[in-house]
Amino acid sequence: MSLANCLLPFSQSGTTPSSSTCSCHLAASFSNFPVSSRDLSASRNESLVLNGGGSNLCRKFCGLKLWILKSLNLKQGSHRKHQPVNELKTRSEHTFLSDERGFTEETKAADLRPEENILGIDLSDGYHKVGDLPPLSKQVLEGISDVQRGASLCIAVVGATGELARMKIFPALFALYYSGYLPEDVAIFGFSRKNLTDEDLRSIIASTLTCRVDHQENCGDKIAVFLSRTYYINGGYNNNREGMSRLAERMKQIEGESKANRIFYLSVPQEALVDVACTIGDKAQAPRGWTRIIVEKPFGFNSHSSHLLTKSILSKFEERQIYRIDHMLGRNLIENLTVLRFSNLVFEPVWNRTYIRNVQVIVSESIAQTEKYSDGYGIIRDIVHSHILQTIALLAMEPPISLDGEDIRNEKVKVLRSIRKLDPRDVILGQYKSSSQEKNGVVLNGVDPTYCAAALYIDNARWDGVPFLVRVGTGLIKHRVEIRVQFRHVPGNLYRENIGINIDLGTNELILRGEPDEAILVKVNNKVPGLGLQLDASELNLLYKDRYSTHEVPDSYEHLIHDVIDGDNHLFMRSDEVAAAWNILSPVLEEIDKHHTAPELYEFGGRGPVGAYYLWAKHGVPWADD
Repeated sequence: MSLANCLLPFSQSGTTPSSSTCSCHLAASFSNFPVSSRDLSASRNESLVLNGGGSNLCRKFCGLKLWILKSLNLKQGSHRKHQPVNELKTRSEHTFLSDERGFTEETKAADLRPEENILGIDLSDGYHKVGDLPPLSKQVLEGISDVQRGASLCIAVVGATGELARMKIFPALFALYYSGYLPEDVAIFGFSRKNLTDEDLRSIIASTLTCRVDHQENCGDKIAVFLSRTYYINGGYNNNREGMSRLAERMKQIEGESKANRIFYLSVPQEALVDVACTIGDKAQAPRGWTRIIVEKPFGFNSHSSHLLTKSILSKFEERQIYRIDHMLGRNLIENLTVLRFSNLVFEPVWNRTYIRNVQVIVSESIAQTEKYSDGYGIIRDIVHSHILQTIALLAMEPPISLDGEDIRNEKVKVLRSIRKLDPRDVILGQYKSSSQEKNGVVLNGVDPTYCAAALYIDNARWDGVPFLVRVGTGLIKHRVEIRVQFRHVPGNLYRENIGINIDLGTNELILRGEPDEAILVKVNNKVPGLGLQLDASELNLLYKDRYSTHEVPDSYEHLIHDVIDGDNHLFMRSDEVAAAWNILSPVLEEIDKHHTAPELYEFGGRGPVGAYYLWAKHGVPWADD
């Protein structure tokens, strides 16, 4: 059977060639080589040709060039012109990896003459018909089948036995794997101080892996393959450097000679972050590909500690390698902000102080959704510093020159630097209390606030005088994540008498709801059908579950890890953004630490501190209904 017969018909699956299609040894070698749909491209004869992920194999072919030439009895001029076959091209290991290089750099085969293709076959006439190649010799086929392949991407989860890793990170990695967003040859590593084996780690995470409703086919097989590519490294208790050296050595063994890239997810306590990150920088960076590290929030305790943390990490990594992750920024609501603003003409002209009266950002967690915030950090450091300020930055920024991550970050940091330092008089802190009858046993959490309401102002030409009201809390009556953009009253409104005494009820609003039931709502005034003139404030409703057929929305961790792999960093805070955010919050944090400010208590399952209502009234903003 000829090599050309190993090309897959276009109608077949683009992921794994079947043994029936490629029965020869060479084809088997291809079928065992993992590729995703993006690694295949269609030629004009409707065959799929391997386009990426095969650079290691191609390198071996170049090394066996003379051997193959001797083994092939190719008669020049015997080819009948049919469809042109382009020379096999190689890219970096997978198309989604950002640092692609050409074939010459990857294979070191610059000395090949133009007429010598990867297989050493003269196709200088530019044409070749499927089936024209003579069979390869058994010796050649055996040589090809012995080609070693290594992992093109290694992902290490440091702190692999923690709850975050078990419940969020590993399930997100598996979801990306079975959806085709990770290479088939990916290697997943768990790293912690517990004395476990590969099988122990696989048993721990197996129960947390599930397939979504629309990915149920062969779910068990996919889980088994994923687990087989998961390995465990015992970091030990005494010396991080020795453990990291063992991890690096294991990665090297599995990568082989491939130009592999590495991602390290640091799911570790803040006090261990600097040591772990610096050890990775010294001992475990990828020798040939890129290295990226993912750092969990909060990013320091205050401005000073954050500066020291940033300085330490930047001593081992470049800024472009660091991804500071906040899972709340992985929501579709956040990703949709720039789409709504910059792809719709109706919004951008009115997106300024002339038309917008106020903006409210609300993150309200009900009793069922209540989470414990990082010990000693509270809701301001854990939620407001990253999620809330990043949301405001995306809402208020000027149009970037492109969708490149750095261009978007450049505009975000301008907004953060323009936000007025938060006045302690414009902040209401609260903490839930629970009765002894509360079944879930929630208790007071020291003096750490569980609720924060604040009024922020952006001192620039677009937003001067527009209050940005923030309301973030847990243990409340209703679960809600939404952004409300309230517009100004219509000047000289002809229908004022028909609206009623409370003119605020007739104010236009744009509501971007993330939870529950993701939706985009536009509040408008319209006439009620019938005789007479009666106005009604109605909502134009785009409810996602009714409009789109997606059964399950990808988890935010899945979204953000995918961005890390792609090198898209626009939803991750840069060092200057982190510093600017701390600068906004420093007056309030210093006030709390200096005077030991006690939060206002509110009932667990209630509406929050009463002081928040007065804060809204102080800034002339109507309270959004709970």
